[in-house]
Amino acid sequence: MDKPLADRLRPHQLKEYIGQEHLLGEGKPLRRMIENKKISSMILWGPPGCGKTTIARLLAQSVDAVFIPFSAVTSGVKEVREVIADARQRKEFFKQDTILFVDEIHRFNKAQQDAFLPAVEDGTITLIGATTENPGFEVNAPLISRAHVYVLKQLTDDDMRKILKRAVKEFPQNKFEKKALEHIITFANGDARSAMNALELAASIAQRVNLQIAEEALQQKSLYYDKKGDSHYDTISAFIKSMRGGKPDATLHYLARMLKAGEDPMFIARRMVIFASEDISNAQPTALVVATSTMQAVHMVGLPEAQIILAQCATYLATAKKSIASYAGLMEAMHDIETIKLDPVPMHLRNPSNKVMKQEGYGKGHVRYPWMDEREGKKVEQEYLPANLKGKKYYKPDWK
Repeated sequence: MDKPLADRLRPHQLKEYIGQEHLLGEGKPLRRMIENKKISSMILWGPPGCGKTTIARLLAQSVDAVFIPFSAVTSGVKEVREVIADARQRKEFFKQDTILFVDEIHRFNKAQQDAFLPAVEDGTITLIGATTENPGFEVNAPLISRAHVYVLKQLTDDDMRKILKRAVKEFPQNKFEKKALEHIITFANGDARSAMNALELAASIAQRVNLQIAEEALQQKSLYYDKKGDSHYDTISAFIKSMRGGKPDATLHYLARMLKAGEDPMFIARRMVIFASEDISNAQPTALVVATSTMQAVHMVGLPEAQIILAQCATYLATAKKSIASYAGLMEAMHDIETIKLDPVPMHLRNPSNKVMKQEGYGKGHVRYPWMDEREGKKVEQEYLPANLKGKKYYKPDWK
């Protein structure tokens, strides 16, 4: 039986690798390791299908080390000790290094991870761990201190197009339409393995792979949604307007559209942070806290679970009290700055940094803590605006 397409097309040389330029481009850290033939222990943190295993294999190949793939899902401490014992003998008798690649290292508990420490520390093995989870939470501190963490990025649509361009050559008898390939790219959401599996499945259904065949193979409808075009802006606009209008059902509809079409969840989260301050503001100040926490949680968790977090935040914002008082006040103040002559900062508000300034009256008469004087029964009247704007009201809290 033939190997899966993703395995057949796995790069065997650095020049064949697509993506992760921030780590493998000219002068970048992992490229320097390969060129210098000196590999240190590391944790590769990134989303599924972004090339973690391939990078580990290329690193092992560059130093002619024995590459031992190891799954944290199917193996335990007993197997770890056996691998380390073999590596020790290999190093002692054959002077050959061992790179132990642990896929999904986060699935080992902290005690199991400790089994690696002595062998990593004395150089018996070079450990390369791969994880889709934040290693700061899922990998114990002693192990992280002995292994550098490298963050891999989700593959871009351009990266995916290059990968699929190479992949279609494996099916010379098939014809792939552009819309079908773009649907596969959207479906894969930066996961090269998923894209190639989808391509292989579509090719097995029909010789001419059009959009309909791709949808049939993937059991997913293609959504017209260009992440850089009008549809992108129309949908995020409808999403924001639905939250502004207090309509949680419409909000969820447009959120689902964006997620199904492969929109970047961090883009959605950032827009909700802006919305929480611009449209809700002090009418419900916790909205900004919720939105900011959502953005952090989405970054840490990633898809698909991040969808739940986005939905919770979006419905909270849609049903929250609304106020544009802060935003409207800022815009009015900006307008005045652009159109009105600006009087100097009042003398009593200026900072008397030295004796000369103090003699000139800087800070004279300023009451530093007016509320304390008011508690003691002294009425404090102090102006803070420039003279020509005295009494001006920008912030109107009752302006909803």
